[in-house]
Amino acid sequence: VQLQASGGGLVQAGGSLRLSCAASGRTFSTYAMGWFRQAPGKQREFVAAIDWSGNSIVYADSVKGRFTISRDNAKNTVYLRMNSLNAEDTAVYYCAADPVLSSVRAGRGIDFWGQGTQVTVSS
Repeated sequence: VQLQASGGGLVQAGGSLRLSCAASGRTFSTYAMGWFRQAPGKQREFVAAIDWSGNSIVYADSVKGRFTISRDNAKNTVYLRMNSLNAEDTAVYYCAADPVLSSVRAGRGIDFWGQGTQVTVSS
């Protein structure tokens, strides 16, 4: 599976963005997917994860109620809708894929990573 993240950009505080992660390969629908982010000088952190069916979803506390992860298996794409953005959300956002949701949630042993897309929130 190859992952291509897109949709990042510059947005004002309080604004919204939608990130997309397009996957190649016929097995996308069997993978749990996740989003992570890494701000300058900080470690990469978990943002959200969704299982293969879309029925199990997990969010980091810092984004609950503001971000929504979803997927379209017919399009081999996972999305991250980000609302009420603030300066602390500024980071490079990465998508990830692994057969096991718990691995995605833990950020360990993940099979595939995308290349990252920059999100910058101006205050």
